[in-house]
Amino acid sequence: MPRNVEVKARIHDWERVLKVCQRLSGSNGEKILQRDVFFNATKGRLKLRDFQDGNGQLIYYERPDQLGPKLSNYSISNTADPPGLETVLAQALGVRGKVVKERFLFMVGQTRIHLDRVKDLGDFLELEVVLTESQTAQDGDLIAKELMNSLTISQDDLLTGAYMDLLQDIEKNRSSF
Repeated sequence: MPRNVEVKARIHDWERVLKVCQRLSGSNGEKILQRDVFFNATKGRLKLRDFQDGNGQLIYYERPDQLGPKLSNYSISNTADPPGLETVLAQALGVRGKVVKERFLFMVGQTRIHLDRVKDLGDFLELEVVLTESQTAQDGDLIAKELMNSLTISQDDLLTGAYMDLLQDIEKNRSSF
């Protein structure tokens, strides 16, 4: 199963972070529209990512909900029929929720930097340090922490879970009033 070390953080100055990402990657990044449908899973997280262009990916991952760099194990299967697969999975497992975002992807060495504008949530940054077979989680932590420093990501901005968790927390708080 492939592994990466991930960091997720809220960002407050989109333009500043965008410029740093462009400088670090030497590119303007790739804009990607995504709609993620999360399904009820007995362990880990299962989501269908619809790229809004007729293609998608079914992604299963296990990752601890903790602040800072964390190891994620994942599996990905590509699909040319996201709507059909969504229908089948929704019938079989039930839908936990949906996340819609505009993502800008930057590559810095072996790290994918995602700048995300998430509908109903705001602006975020994700680091995914893709590990080679010979690398340890500690190797990925070091790379992630160096990038966090370059991007001036503070401990206060770090998040533990997925966007889906944040959206569900908002919904839970709304319904408690």
